[in-house]
Amino acid sequence: MLAKLTQHAAPLDAPSLERASHALLVLPFSRKLDALRGVPGLGRLRAALKRRNLKAEDLAKTPVSVGLAGGGLASFVMLDGGKSAFERQSVLRKALAPLMEEQPQELLLALFGSAEARRENAREALYVAWVNGARLPTRRKKPVPRPLARIRLHGARDAGGFAEIAAVAEANILARSLTALPPNELTPAEYRRRLQDIARSRRWQFEEFDMRRLRRLGAGAFVAVAQGSAPEDAAIVHLSWRPKKPQGRLALVGKGICFDTGGHNLKPAKYMAGMHEDMNGSAVALGLMQALIARKMPLAIEAWLAIAQNHLSPEAYKQNDIVTALDGTTIEVVHTDAEGRMVLADALALATRGAGRKAARPDLVIDFATLTGSMGYALGSRYSGVFATSSELAHLAVAAGEASGERVCVFPLDADYEAGLESKVADIKQCTLDGEADHILAALFLKRFTHDAAWLHMDLSASSCSGGLGAVGTDLTGFGVAWGVEFIEQWLAAHLSLGKPRRG
Repeated sequence: MLAKLTQHAAPLDAPSLERASHALLVLPFSRKLDALRGVPGLGRLRAALKRRNLKAEDLAKTPVSVGLAGGGLASFVMLDGGKSAFERQSVLRKALAPLMEEQPQELLLALFGSAEARRENAREALYVAWVNGARLPTRRKKPVPRPLARIRLHGARDAGGFAEIAAVAEANILARSLTALPPNELTPAEYRRRLQDIARSRRWQFEEFDMRRLRRLGAGAFVAVAQGSAPEDAAIVHLSWRPKKPQGRLALVGKGICFDTGGHNLKPAKYMAGMHEDMNGSAVALGLMQALIARKMPLAIEAWLAIAQNHLSPEAYKQNDIVTALDGTTIEVVHTDAEGRMVLADALALATRGAGRKAARPDLVIDFATLTGSMGYALGSRYSGVFATSSELAHLAVAAGEASGERVCVFPLDADYEAGLESKVADIKQCTLDGEADHILAALFLKRFTHDAAWLHMDLSASSCSGGLGAVGTDLTGFGVAWGVEFIEQWLAAHLSLGKPRRG
């Protein structure tokens, strides 16, 4: 649950600041403090800057905290409109960090500058406060972390209570909270139960393709991975929502491997640690679906979540197996730790072919997955990589990253890479053993199962970043939710402006 917001259009006054327990003051960019008339606490700030040998403009990079007369703590930060969204969100996170460390129940958030600047800065500051004010699941008895309960906003007002920003923050928190759950709690069976509860509470349609049904459909790629687990509680979960007059159809696909041992190609301990987070792609797809619906996006939205585990057992799939995917493609298994692309293959086939349902093909498919270590080597943990079937989608993906503060890098899908997936005994290899450009080969493998749909794949190398990333201060970032909202809004606007017909 997000901190409750109360709004005050009037600017913050000095007595209110001095009585606050925890305050964040967001200032417009200025090279001189004298230009910031009407900002309370400037005397304290001036003294703190002098003590640290900082200039006023340094507040755009290095926020400063000062003590208040009533024993409270205030952070001062400048937001420079010429900086990127990522840079602005990062400096806001730094400004909030000393306040959030004390786990306040209430945050006073004050905006200064022009009316337009205050409103825009309020949106970013509220998002950062909301996502960092939440507490992720923990099983520690003491100390029990307290979530932020209230935000008092001064200097900006929104008739809808900044509901659109709140929707994205809630969705980010949902994705991070699910990803943080330990694997003995978030088993495939428990994950499916939670998804059903979420669907019921939001009046989404809920459908499951369990192992029996998937075997009957011929979804051999998914079944190959899931058959190594006991009990057989894996499934592809299908969630759907449809507004009254949809202007397009969107399919979201997510990798939901609740724990990944690597199978017969067993991971060493160093790389198996944290593999309960291998379901993050499904959590991001779920969160994005929730945010888009909350923001009343005029799209029929479906999510296909491939929920399973990759275990080592006598029944587990193995190297040199040949399995048949749902669309009839035969796959030569090369490495059992490349299970993500296997479960996604059948999920993408379901999403693009409409197997087991009457709905038409989607206008756009996006899949999210913590798919390859290769992407991590390519980008580290501060960007995620994307692949797209058109230059238009690729350009929109980068633009959405710049606007949302969740940065992405586009990688190629050129046909000459496909030689690495040629098999002598099946239609396609799952991967190669040399590991070269595995993130590209994985994307090309997945593309085989999209059946020429407009498609974008995100390899979530930034799903976890030590010390936080951009707006988010926890290692788990929820990367992809804010990006996805911005991307879908830009994509829909572009297509509607071109007058392309949208199927109802």
